[in-house]
Amino acid sequence: MRTDRTAAKPAAAEKRVLTGLGVSPGIAIGPVHLVESGFEQVPEYVVLPGEITAERERFQAAVAKSLRQIKKLRAKASALPGSAAEELAFLLDAHQAILSGSRLIRGVDRRIEEDRYNAEYAVQSEVADIAQHFMAMDDAYLAGRVQDIRDAGSRLIRNLSDRKFQAFATLREGSIIIAEELTPADTALMDPKRVAGFATTLGGAEGHTAIMGRSLGLPAVLGVAGLMAGVASGQTVIVDGGSGTVIVDPDPATLAEYERRQANQVADRHRLRALIGEPGRTRDGLDINLQVNLELPREVSNAVGLAADGVGLLRTEFLFMNRTDLPSEDEQYEDLAAIVSAMDGRPVTIRTLDVGGEKLASSLGDRFGESANPALGLRAIRLSLREPKLLDRQLAAMLRAGAHGPIRILLPMITSIAEVRTVRIALARVVQRLKRRRVPFADPPPPLGAMIEVPGAALSADALAAGVDFFAIGTNDLIQYTLAIDRGDEQVADLYNPLHPAVLRLIQFATEAALRARIPVSLCGEIAGDPRFTGLLVGLGLRDLSMSPSKLLAVKRRVRSLDSVAAMRRARMIMDQSDPGRIAALLDDFNEIE
Repeated sequence: MRTDRTAAKPAAAEKRVLTGLGVSPGIAIGPVHLVESGFEQVPEYVVLPGEITAERERFQAAVAKSLRQIKKLRAKASALPGSAAEELAFLLDAHQAILSGSRLIRGVDRRIEEDRYNAEYAVQSEVADIAQHFMAMDDAYLAGRVQDIRDAGSRLIRNLSDRKFQAFATLREGSIIIAEELTPADTALMDPKRVAGFATTLGGAEGHTAIMGRSLGLPAVLGVAGLMAGVASGQTVIVDGGSGTVIVDPDPATLAEYERRQANQVADRHRLRALIGEPGRTRDGLDINLQVNLELPREVSNAVGLAADGVGLLRTEFLFMNRTDLPSEDEQYEDLAAIVSAMDGRPVTIRTLDVGGEKLASSLGDRFGESANPALGLRAIRLSLREPKLLDRQLAAMLRAGAHGPIRILLPMITSIAEVRTVRIALARVVQRLKRRRVPFADPPPPLGAMIEVPGAALSADALAAGVDFFAIGTNDLIQYTLAIDRGDEQVADLYNPLHPAVLRLIQFATEAALRARIPVSLCGEIAGDPRFTGLLVGLGLRDLSMSPSKLLAVKRRVRSLDSVAAMRRARMIMDQSDPGRIAALLDDFNEIE
């Protein structure tokens, strides 16, 4: 029988206050779950007294299996040409020594027997302890052996994990994840019922991990220098995703203050919930369509519960995450159809696969060659057009899901009308195939739209508008590409500015091109979910905004406080400015008086 670990807190330590980038608002207070760099997530639980012997035997079996694997590798290494055989033999000798009665093996065995750690967590903890001691020594040779120890530990953990488990599924309820870095795929596995929040050393405010955190409503702080030093699982930590503060081992006064702030935020959320079902209408009667961006299927219940006007952006990357094979057409159809059906007649805009850069899916890894800058390489629509079978399978699943309710198909990273035409040809081909198969699908085919997220698309918006049925402005990438800033890099996060005049002019240009062509235009970037920008976006002519579900009610409150005519006047004033500081001042002044 397994129970959650309740390891004793380390000896009392002084409060540590660290700062980073607040990427997802809210306050989380709870025990640390430390993710050691270089390891996959491992289960963490208490071994009952009567099961200690069996757990030690399980560990020794994994050691024996690891040694057998190394022996086989040595046999294969002997067949390698030249010095490669000798170099690999030296490496395997080191691994064999580490796994043969070394400090690592003795330490893991002790942790199982005395601390009652499960074997996987005991390996992870012992490797971390050894690595910390080696790195602290002024000895280059010992420091260089750390990776050998980590590699041996990883082999042990792989051999212990005979059955699959879901990362973070065994956490204590209310845990706060502390890590050097979390990928979007890691974040997708977080269950808000168990994970209260997270903080990492690396990452930027507009990277996809941050977006996932906001979508799940988890307080998060990224880019926290020195976060991993001196933090241990079980310590109490506070994560303030609004201010970008992480407090390790808070004193009683600090803890009480943050508990009070947390209670105030909960009370405000209750007040916002009174707006569910109320129209997103300005004071002077202008209706603003408020939709949600969905990252994962489980979020659809939030969209329904908030009475969202629809799904303005359904990211399909979840279909390809945390798996090594590609999803079939039927698998994709089932997931998409469930979301469309759950929205009960409200429109769902489904984006074709957008991977590349930080959003590499393991199931697609072999389709990407080396790229000096993945954000500018083979990604999004470029990958789909390079892999016609992949695109056809997605389009077929989307069309079939369209039989269950209204959908739109959105193409990411469009730069030319030729790309849209190629997709239309593929769509027609898939329609004919579905007709031959007599499979129900959306007929007539759903609207086909382009994401405006690179400057080239915004500047050629008039031409694109003639070939698509709608626009969706994706400000996350638009800002990145316009300002030449990696939105996932904490080192330049302070330069990521939605109020840069070049960004605002591209948004205005694309919006006005859509209005001239009389096609719908929405904005689905993260600024759509920030009430600070709502008045400006409405003033620029946008009437459809799509955001993380956790932001919808706050934006609705701001919409209902607006006068749209005043917003348009202020937007014209802002667009006459060339200084971002002056633009910010004019916007904040408008928010205070409106």
